[in-house]
Amino acid sequence: MRDFEQFSDVGEAEVTRAIGQEWTEEFMDFSDTDVIVVGGGPSGLMAAKELSERGVQVMVVEKNNYLGGGFWLGGFLMNKVTVRSPAQEVLDDLEVSYTQSRDSEGLYVANGPEACSGLIKAACDAGAKMQNMTEFTDIVIREDHRVGGIVMNWTPVHALPREITCVDPIAVEADLVIDATGHDAMAVKKLDERGVLDAPGLEEEASGMDQTGDDSYGAPGHDSPGHDSMWVGESEDAVVEQTGLAHDGLVVTGMATATTYGLPRMGPTFGAMLVSGKRAAQVALDELGVDAPAVELTARSPSPADD
Repeated sequence: MRDFEQFSDVGEAEVTRAIGQEWTEEFMDFSDTDVIVVGGGPSGLMAAKELSERGVQVMVVEKNNYLGGGFWLGGFLMNKVTVRSPAQEVLDDLEVSYTQSRDSEGLYVANGPEACSGLIKAACDAGAKMQNMTEFTDIVIREDHRVGGIVMNWTPVHALPREITCVDPIAVEADLVIDATGHDAMAVKKLDERGVLDAPGLEEEASGMDQTGDDSYGAPGHDSPGHDSMWVGESEDAVVEQTGLAHDGLVVTGMATATTYGLPRMGPTFGAMLVSGKRAAQVALDELGVDAPAVELTARSPSPADD
């Protein structure tokens, strides 16, 4: 710090203008975009990264002030995340360190904060744009209820007293929407409510979860309808397999896939989330007709040791 003298001579108004100008310009560019990813968890971020790397314009809409979802923490407040082989190859691509489980071959453990921040940086580096503290409220539709975008509002609006929250949302358009909203499957749910999409997991009798009331205790995922009870060995493969086009203009990925189709949940293991995001990106490329390299499990060049 010997060479530090003082910060540049910049005042409050200049800081405000810089923020407003950059945010507004970026938001205008993405008000009509190629793909909107609803949800900035691991599957949504992975899909955004892969698409952006192939020249697709992507905006990620996240209701929280942070990105990454449950990828930060893992399970039971222990900030280690697991992936099952071959998903550790995704961690290699992200340059995230991990170790093999002491007791289980084919199971790998990484630090949640490192894995999550590495994925966020990779998505941003690829060119994906993030709109956080922004809540999905509805879908934009076209003929035959084809999904053509989303309706959204600032997240804090819904936390304000009703008498002062007459704040209309806005809509943004996209050629394709990816539902990466986790257990809630929010975009799929909107279509299901209107009877234009058959989502088996959203049928009341299909839910194996309890129906905890809004004003009662219930840990996330315990009171979410749709997916079935825990079964890691079945769930991860099924989520990746079922990832894809759920409705014209709408791709479903990650735990939203489990909710949509009533699949078992998998708890704090994240390989399916990462690979599902990759598959969602490939489905999106196919739907958009983008001429780009296929999305592979790993983008690493084979090393001599791999031969």
